[in-house]
This record gives sequence, C-alpha cells and structure tokens, in this order.
Amino acid sequence: MPSIPPDPTQLGAAAIFAVALAHTFSTRQLERLARRFPRHAGLFHLLGEVEVVFGFWAMVLVGFLVLASGRDAAIGYAESRDYTEPLFVFVVMVIAASRPILETVARGVDLVARIVPLRRPLPDVWLGLAAVPLLGSLVTEPAAMTIAALLLTPMIFRPEVPERAKYLALGVLFVNVSIGGTLSAFAAPPVLMVTSAWQWDNAFMLSRFGWKAALAVIVNATAATVLLRKHLQRPEAAAAVDDGEPGIRVPKTVVVVHIGLLAAIVLLAHHPVAFLALFLLFLGFARAYDRYQSPLIVKEALLVAFFLAGLVVLGGLQSWWLEPIVAGLEPLELFFGALALTAIADNAALTYLGSLVAGISDASKYMLVAGAVAGGGLTVIANAPNPAGVALLKRGFADESIGAGGLLLGALGPTVVAAAAFLL
Repeated sequence: MPSIPPDPTQLGAAAIFAVALAHTFSTRQLERLARRFPRHAGLFHLLGEVEVVFGFWAMVLVGFLVLASGRDAAIGYAESRDYTEPLFVFVVMVIAASRPILETVARGVDLVARIVPLRRPLPDVWLGLAAVPLLGSLVTEPAAMTIAALLLTPMIFRPEVPERAKYLALGVLFVNVSIGGTLSAFAAPPVLMVTSAWQWDNAFMLSRFGWKAALAVIVNATAATVLLRKHLQRPEAAAAVDDGEPGIRVPKTVVVVHIGLLAAIVLLAHHPVAFLALFLLFLGFARAYDRYQSPLIVKEALLVAFFLAGLVVLGGLQSWWLEPIVAGLEPLELFFGALALTAIADNAALTYLGSLVAGISDASKYMLVAGAVAGGGLTVIANAPNPAGVALLKRGFADESIGAGGLLLGALGPTVVAAAAFLL
C-alpha cells in the first residue's frame, strides 16, 4: 500500500521542529552574542536559555497553525495535548529540591560515605552518580535528577573545574538517571508510556531491565569517579542545601510531611488535578514553616515545565515521519534506531509511538524501550528530566550555558556502557 504524502501543515510543523532542534544546539553561541552586542543582551540571553527554546517554537507553531488551519483548529490542537508530564515535573522539582527533602538525602549520603573506606569525597560523588539515579525508580526520574544535581554541584559543577570534566560528569548523570528509573514500571517516562498497553509490571521491569540498568549505572559512576578524582572538592554534610536559618535543624515532623506529600504526588502522577491540589497544600505548609525552608526553585521548575510543554506541542505533529521508522525496523535495528532518534525526539514520544504499532513483537518492544532509555542522556531533549538538570547545573559552566556538543561527547561513553548492558 503506497504511503500517503504529508500535507503542507505537517511539512511546516516538521520544519519548525527542525529549526527548534538547531536552536537547541546553538544556545551557547547566542550567549556569546549577548556579550558582543550588549544593547540586545537581554534578547540573546532569553533565546540562549535552553529551557525557553521549545516553548518559544511551540508558540511559533501555534501561530503557523492559525495561518494554515484557522484560529479554532490551532487552539483546538494546543488544547488537545496532554500536559500532565510537564506539570508533574514542575511539582516534583519544587518539592524534591526543598530543604527538608534535600537535607535528608544529603545526610543519608554523608552517613553512607563515612562508612565506605575511601578518601572523601570519592564516595559522596559515587553515591550521587549511582545511588541517587537508582533511587529514581522509587521517587521518579525528575526527583532523582533534581536531588543529584543539587548534591553534586558543590563537588563537581564549579566554575574552576575543567569543562571536559564537568561534561563527563553531566553525561554520566543524564545517562544514569535515564536508565536508573527502569527498575520499576512507573518512574521513567518512556517506560510509563507503554506499561499499560503492553502489561509490563514492576516485576517484569526489574527482571528484564532493572538489573542490567543497575550494572551499567555502577560501571558509569565508578569510571566517572575515578576519572574526576583530581577535581573533586569535599563538601561538608548538607552544605549544599542548608541555606535556611543558620543553626536551625529541620524537625522530623516537617521532614515526614514533605516526604509524605512527595510520595502521594508520585502515586498520583497520572492525575494532575489531584497532585496539583497536593502541591498547593505543600506551598501552604512550606510558607507556614518557612524558617525550615530554603528558597523554592519555582523559577527553574517553571522554565523546565515550559520546555517540556513546548516539546509536547511540537512533538504531536511529528508522528507522520517517526511512526513509520519505528514500525519498519527489525528488533536490533530498532534498538539502534531508537537510541539515535531519542537524541532529536523525546524518548517517551518514541515509546508511545511504538505502543500504537499493531502486532509489534515482544523482542521489538524490549529493543525499542531499551534503545530509548539508553540514549536518554545524549541531548537535553532526549529525556524529560534532562532540562531540570540543565536548569540547576548550568551556572557552573562557561557562559552559564551547557553546550549540546559537550553534552553529547560527555554522554557517549556512558551511553555505550548502557547499550551494552541492555544487549546482554
């Protein structure tokens, strides 16, 4: 049966998506233009924010749809998108980065690091790159990314550390978070997209994906810690997070309330009305006990949500060329195809398209998800939590921006390790 050629609207949407990708890879150059042309520095700084890119071009796409199909069709398309994931990432980022949560994890990491017979901060860094990403299978990947980024910042992501070392650590962190959420069926966005359609449960994920992911995470974290050992700075316990009122320890009851709210929001991840209501309750509680809080990262979380919402809008019109690729590959080809495609398309979108393919084999299902999560650290857009990591870590890099080329190079080695583990 001959394929149906794309209509002009689909071609226009694909062209805008391609421009958005090119914009993503040129944010560092825009930051340099801001210094060269100070009169327009504000505009260049805005366009140089990675988190702004896809939201901006999504607005351009909606404008294009107004011209191509009319106002009602354009608004109808925008309103038909599912924005649950951007909203969930926003809420989880703010709560996971709150002082009670972060201080509790930091003290736990410090306690374990004291037991390990290694010179500090080697065990601290290893735990931040290995244990916290694996914790993502319990608290979700966005929460794991937020916690790991804030814990690792004072040890690795400092201006005086060489850029190559920071990009290596960034690549390992992104890859490990992407695969570290595969020990359960609800924590990783690309897994969450298929569990219902393919009846994958926690036991299946742990037996088919989880142990391989854990092996790759341990190898990546160990190699990165060894290679970075000359550049590490020892932090004091919870130094990165204890910026509330000095000398005041967070009461256990406040910690329990924060952990309870985070757990409830994770359980209600598919129900935005419910988890947004709990988030409002969290904001009220945090205000009531603000002496035990550090400033909430609302701005950073909003920018990440804007980025992901833009990706949802832009990605919704790309299925006409993505789906035939997913449907037409053999299992091993599908693994490498998904690994490569996730660099330019969110891995959750790829697995979602795969779940729509009728009669897809069990081997192809496995290869699609394995390739999608293995490639989740290659670019900012490859995995939903990556923009959160960029928003929290970019200040430690030159020009306060993260270059796409540097991230790609830093993630290549960890990606190879992850791919090899899933192909076992």
